[in-house]
Amino acid sequence: MKDAQQHDRSFQWNAADYARHSEAQQAWARELTAKLALTGDENVLDIGCGDGKVTAELAALVPQGKVVGLDSSEAMIALASSSFPPDRYPNLSFMKGDARSLHFSNRFDRIFSNAALHWVLDHRPVLAGMYRALRSGGLVVAQMGGRGNAAGVVAAADALIRQDTWQKFFADFSFPYGFYGPDEYTPWLEEAGFAIRTIALIAKDMVHKDRQAFTGWVRTTWLPYIDRVPESLRERFIAGLVDEYLASHPADNHGAIHTAMQRLEFVAGKS
Repeated sequence: MKDAQQHDRSFQWNAADYARHSEAQQAWARELTAKLALTGDENVLDIGCGDGKVTAELAALVPQGKVVGLDSSEAMIALASSSFPPDRYPNLSFMKGDARSLHFSNRFDRIFSNAALHWVLDHRPVLAGMYRALRSGGLVVAQMGGRGNAAGVVAAADALIRQDTWQKFFADFSFPYGFYGPDEYTPWLEEAGFAIRTIALIAKDMVHKDRQAFTGWVRTTWLPYIDRVPESLRERFIAGLVDEYLASHPADNHGAIHTAMQRLEFVAGKS
């Protein structure tokens, strides 16, 4: 989860901490990369590039092309830029930007986005900007949290914030993620002008090797909840959320913790 602007608010990402707890997102991105059908000379935009690991892998796949990684978090862009400097990655650059107001026009052959767009509630301006940014014949390949994503964690968080200790911090809280299904998303893609090749909800099992790993994932990705709580109470809140989740989703026989995810994935082209 990366592109962190919604409700006109930005979250304070700990980029290095996120990088240590984003193995699943990276693995899923690699599965998605093959669907870009790259030949080596394309210009690629990675929306919600986060710490830049996946963006750098994309750059290696297009040695005669160029890759731009875009993220709304200054901390993420700073980490990505320092981790993958231009002297070592000459066809790779990073920039801060909002997915809802892309300013490119007919520039890219491919647009890629993984585990990012569910941070945006209204996807229509995002899709319109993607269409403008693509060249004729270009392709968008995207995957994000979809309808029912991490439902167990959402239920645990909802139960926790109703408790007396935490309720006062969530008085005007509304569900912060854009988790959609194909029935909602298809008209938005068509309205933007895209020809849809595939669109589907895909179930995935996110596995954390132990409680510590699961806690790290919660701490670095469930910021809309955590940021509501005073900083002095956040570790207690995170521990409470982990406890609440494990009460109904205990670790397996090997100590690993599983989270049922639903990913909305689409591939769409510009004629």
